[in-house]
Amino acid sequence: MERWDRAGRCAAYGAALALTPYLLIKTSWVIGSLLGLLPVGAGFTPSGWVLLNTVTIGMAAIGIALTLALARPWGMRLPGRPVAFCAWAGSGFLVAVLPYSVLSTLLDPDSGSGGGGDDDPSMPGWEAALVQCGFVGMGLGLAVALPAYLRRRWPEHFAGRLGDGTRAAVPWTAVVAAAVGLAWLYWAAGGTLAVDHPAERTTGGSLLTGLGALWALAGSAAALALARARPARMPRSLPLALGWLGSGSLFAWSGWKLPVTLVVALVHPAGVTPPENPVAAALLHLAAVAAGAGMLRTLVTTGRRHAS
Repeated sequence: MERWDRAGRCAAYGAALALTPYLLIKTSWVIGSLLGLLPVGAGFTPSGWVLLNTVTIGMAAIGIALTLALARPWGMRLPGRPVAFCAWAGSGFLVAVLPYSVLSTLLDPDSGSGGGGDDDPSMPGWEAALVQCGFVGMGLGLAVALPAYLRRRWPEHFAGRLGDGTRAAVPWTAVVAAAVGLAWLYWAAGGTLAVDHPAERTTGGSLLTGLGALWALAGSAAALALARARPARMPRSLPLALGWLGSGSLFAWSGWKLPVTLVVALVHPAGVTPPENPVAAALLHLAAVAAGAGMLRTLVTTGRRHAS
């Protein structure tokens, strides 16, 4: 087994191990709340609390199963498209946000050390640390395990250099992703156009928006490089990796934020005042979801063209 493949398998096992405490913590919350041994999170009804944490338990179980599929031989026998889609969305969520985990800790060291989280202010500090380590470990594991799996399953898509392929038209997805990235970068830098409540801005929110913008621009540049087959001497694996992460970040994060933003725009719930105009934010998230899905299609198409 070559070194890169061995590293990918070890990273996959590490990711599954890192996320296991999160699964156990969430399971204990559900069982404890049903038995009346643990309190329900602030702002939740008992049924809503159980439903929310049951969903996150399912997501964690899927994540663990996915990482094991990236390492075990049976993962190569699973249908390729579902595995690739789940891995693409998962890496868009977790790998893309790794810089935020590091930078937010440096900018605000107390942000992750307290005894709380967004869904349960009374979460003990040790649980919060395990949850944070679980997400970071999962992201780091996917960053290594996923490319190794894709390279093992579809080696012909990653071989060679950009100049070996044929040139294609500039994909519309790259243009849309770049436009969304520039708009988010403008907001992250303090721009006020379509910002209704500037006082509601936070350092963490601006940082997360700025990193989303950078991933969108990186994915756009990668899709453009693959389509134009330039620079010719660059290995195909680099723009493929950037395009995979950039498109996954656009699709996963905006796919999660879009329904929430639409609820804010249509229902106007009390106590919720996002900095950006909800309609403008929803339009950008909708464009990001479309661009992310379209960029994935572009990556697959260029890979098939190169393999043939």
